[in-house]
Amino acid sequence: MRVIAKLDVKPPYVVKPVHFEGLRKVGTPEELVAQFYQQGADEIFYIDIVASLYRREVLYDYIEAAARKLLVPFAVGGGVRSVEDFSRLFHHGADKVVVNTGALEVPAMIDDAAKIFGGQSVVVNIEAKSIGDQKWVCYTDCGRISSGRDVVQWAKEVELRGAGEILLQSVDCDGRQRGFDIALVKVVVDAVNIPVVAASGAGTLEHILEVAQVAAPSGIALASVLHYQKTTIADVKRFLIERGVEVRV
Repeated sequence: MRVIAKLDVKPPYVVKPVHFEGLRKVGTPEELVAQFYQQGADEIFYIDIVASLYRREVLYDYIEAAARKLLVPFAVGGGVRSVEDFSRLFHHGADKVVVNTGALEVPAMIDDAAKIFGGQSVVVNIEAKSIGDQKWVCYTDCGRISSGRDVVQWAKEVELRGAGEILLQSVDCDGRQRGFDIALVKVVVDAVNIPVVAASGAGTLEHILEVAQVAAPSGIALASVLHYQKTTIADVKRFLIERGVEVRV
């Protein structure tokens, strides 16, 4: 299992929202990418969380500066609306491109990007919000707008369209540090055959262990626990290994 650092970016700062709102500055992308890489992150996810909301273009200079610090996979998203955006991001240092709003608006973009660049480079970000009865709906624009699409059905569709990976976030749990939506992660992991990265909710090492043991995602993306220095990636890996979870070292 991969241990991934996730940066929510409102250029020029990395921020940490709660429920995708109430942004607090925690550093710059360049310095935090270098820090988490040194700690042993298997990958870095860089998400410009306001690009789609503001309907503005991706700010490539910050991405390129961060990419120079890395020798691990670098996944970048936010404001991606076309195959041309994929191409530009790859040229500015991204190894994978993360897409949410654009894919829900034009699902065929997933097919086109997978055919041109390969499915392994296409990551679909699912922002899920519970509607009760073990059902979740996909949200867009930084967790603000309901698409009306069922999360599990959308996860299956993006796999069929050629996406190579899913980044699964919970609008309800994000930033609260009270644990993952385990039921959400498990149902999506069980529904697809592509890797699923679980995000949103880690506040303790025990939270991370629980989602790893119960839902078995391919990766776990961490933000608050790292930004607020509650733990380090090296400590997370050590904790998991000591309890029988296989992680990359």
